[in-house]
Amino acid sequence: MHSIDELKNLKGKRILLRLDLNAPIVNGAITDPFRIDRALKSIQFLIAREARVVLVSHLSDSRGSLVPVYEYLKKKMPLTFVDDIAGVEAHQAVEALQDGEAVLLQNIRMSDDEKKNDAHFAREIASLADMYINDAFPASHRIHASIVGVAGILPAYAGFQFFDEVAGLTPALTPESPSLAIVGGAKLTTKVALIETLLKKYDSVFVGGAIANDFFKAKGYEVGMSLVSGADTAKTMLGNSKIILPEFVTVEGPNGRRDILASEVGKNEAILDIAPASIQALQSIINASHSILWNGPMGNFEKGFIAGTDALAIAIAGSSAKSIVGGGDTLSSIQNLGLMDKFTFVSTAGGAMLDFLANGTLPGIDALDQSASSF
Repeated sequence: MHSIDELKNLKGKRILLRLDLNAPIVNGAITDPFRIDRALKSIQFLIAREARVVLVSHLSDSRGSLVPVYEYLKKKMPLTFVDDIAGVEAHQAVEALQDGEAVLLQNIRMSDDEKKNDAHFAREIASLADMYINDAFPASHRIHASIVGVAGILPAYAGFQFFDEVAGLTPALTPESPSLAIVGGAKLTTKVALIETLLKKYDSVFVGGAIANDFFKAKGYEVGMSLVSGADTAKTMLGNSKIILPEFVTVEGPNGRRDILASEVGKNEAILDIAPASIQALQSIINASHSILWNGPMGNFEKGFIAGTDALAIAIAGSSAKSIVGGGDTLSSIQNLGLMDKFTFVSTAGGAMLDFLANGTLPGIDALDQSASSF
């Protein structure tokens, strides 16, 4: 990949900068600007060199407006907003840009052609600029027009945050032994490829969150009302001695909330977190590890079961291991605890992190690698 910092003489050049500004919005206001703030370095680099910058991003809500993001960003730079993506209004807004100014286009996922990686749509977006920069690593596992299509049309480069993500996650592909991988989250089906890869590379793989329920069921345990998504897949993995499961879990049911052995769950109870005793049991492995990779929460965040995730964050932060962590709820825990600087690398990515660790690359990376960057 070619990097943004290779670029010279940008004055007056039109640059399409693909970002991930997918911040949480409540009542029209940004509640957590973490991802937006991470994008500032690339934007400010281009503005300082008097480029004319066209900002492209998405929201998870494909019909949601980027106006709240615009309201946040305009306080930090010369910025306008246009409620258009690649139509007449977008072209007019880009033509009106002066050197050192930027325009934010509307949520690109409002167009169904974005997700289809439609060739005509990609050309329409590309026509807004002279070159393309991808600084949206968290969206780069998608084969979308603004991630893959445009990179095949314009000279293409990676932004600062994109490079930081690749550099930060790459050591997890070849961990230093003794090594520990920790995988949580809600659905085993979304993390099968990752776990299979980790079992080949890591000395131990601790499985928590609702994913552990599939393994409990595969072992023949009663899981009651707990979420289960792929027990049959878990059964094939149970024979691997590297798999570690929580011994103690937190459940909720007719008897209230209680911490019990995973083998003692009642039919009317639901497993919603791992119990403190499970973290204590894992502590010796954490302390002995040279490399730790962690993705996904240990409990149901939506129902307030955050204790297991917080306890795990504190345990890893206090270790001397090289630690790489990521995932939305995992990140939320680390931020709330004020532990961001206690980990070797904290990824902003969710699905992209999983795919990169499982496959060693992403469609967005391949698109940049294959681009004939010359500007």
